[in-house]
Amino acid sequence: MSDLRNSPLLDAQIRRLMIPAERVACVQFNNSLDHALLILIKSGYSAIPVLDEKSTTVQGTISKTLILDSILGLERIEVEQLRDKTVAEVMDEKVPRIKESSPFFKALELSINRPFLCVEGEDGNFLGILTRKAILALIYQHLRN
Repeated sequence: MSDLRNSPLLDAQIRRLMIPAERVACVQFNNSLDHALLILIKSGYSAIPVLDEKSTTVQGTISKTLILDSILGLERIEVEQLRDKTVAEVMDEKVPRIKESSPFFKALELSINRPFLCVEGEDGNFLGILTRKAILALIYQHLRN
């Protein structure tokens, strides 16, 4: 097996691997949970980024699990809460972020426990996501060659 420390693989650019913001399923922090759950179900993703009201900066992530946990009562699932609660009340504020100029190795490290990383420009604006799938596909392609 080749030595990865000196590999051109580590020179991969985040921008070339990421899904651009305009193609990413997202919600805004002031959306209701029923809207967020609808977006999650229709997109097929388990988690998506949460953006500010201008859709320019990442505020957190929301997942099906977080939503369902928030409406679990003691004796039943309290579905009516989906309209009453906002994404901001439930979202995870620990956002997996990476700058578009970050080294690929940093992206690899951060993606170990996350399905995607939010990619930001130097100004902090949301540019897109880098999926663990894209990272693994690049590594697989490199190792196969």
